[in-house]
Amino acid sequence: MKKTGYFLLTFICALTILLPSIAFAAQTVEPTQDFYIDNINACGYSAQTSAQSAVVMEINSGRVLFSKNADIRLPMASTTKIMTALVAVELCDIDEPVNIDKKAVGVEGSSVYLRLGETLTVKELLYGLMLRSGNDCAVALAIHVGGSIENFAELMNAKAAYLGLDNTHFVNPHGLHDDNHYTSAYDLAVISCEAMKNPIFREIVSTKKVTIGGGEEKRLLLNKNKLLYNYENACGVKTGYTKRAGRCFVGAADNGTELVCVVLNCGPMFEETKSLLTYFQNEYDTRCIVPKNKIYSVEVKDSKKLYYLCEKSFWFPLTKNEINQIKEVIIYEETEDVYKINVYFGKQLIFSQKLYTI
Repeated sequence: MKKTGYFLLTFICALTILLPSIAFAAQTVEPTQDFYIDNINACGYSAQTSAQSAVVMEINSGRVLFSKNADIRLPMASTTKIMTALVAVELCDIDEPVNIDKKAVGVEGSSVYLRLGETLTVKELLYGLMLRSGNDCAVALAIHVGGSIENFAELMNAKAAYLGLDNTHFVNPHGLHDDNHYTSAYDLAVISCEAMKNPIFREIVSTKKVTIGGGEEKRLLLNKNKLLYNYENACGVKTGYTKRAGRCFVGAADNGTELVCVVLNCGPMFEETKSLLTYFQNEYDTRCIVPKNKIYSVEVKDSKKLYYLCEKSFWFPLTKNEINQIKEVIIYEETEDVYKINVYFGKQLIFSQKLYTI
């Protein structure tokens, strides 16, 4: 990637991140954060965690199943790299070669010990970033994608802004402490869910070991995420630690119900994450509320029926006691001259999709 015109590039890259999501958002109504907060611990479980802040969220719907101090702003250490990786994956061909800049050599903290002038692919750097938490890999990716750490941080903030995150601000790609670098457990869960929907990101963070580089630069990387080794449902995501942030962790697990668990400033971060994930995966089933290409009949004038198709599927996590709270309603949107399928959980709209004639 050429090192010219980065301010223009930053703007273009930000649009590249945001536009696909904007197009989707125009068709789908998502639940509000208030809905999630009102329904915390709907199953009646009195969960306990020593974390200063924590959230358990279902990946595809974004429903919060548990939270503690979800919106307080805290340092998040190397869990920052979840956003770093997401931005890099969305803006780069992962097979692009990256020539290591001098600014990426000798970065303090965790490192894979990059050497000046060596060449690795974006994907190899992502492995170094997410498995070994390489701060040098974070800087190398930031310079490659944005031209500088500052420009890359703006791309991270652009993505956070689109996701509607009010309690997140990035100033670097690695998470070394800065008073202006922070997130909340809720915001970090949203970022993590977005990242886990990306198959390349998911492949990387679920990898236990990998070899990158070649010749004298060949490195065997082992994932620092202990959950991958002692919990069969685990599939990610990232550890973090600084003295100011404490021990931070985002864990992910999939047993048919896909969850992320964020714990910030939590001593027994692996143990408590495993406990929370296990409980909520056992308590909730992710159910298909609207199957893809489901056909609906609509009665019009003279008792005639027209048939409409919903092109998108919708899945939602529910306990056994919550199933009867789901209701589907077909509405006619006069201003748009379209029929829509609305799905409600109790009184809350959780899905809305345009229907197409068949």
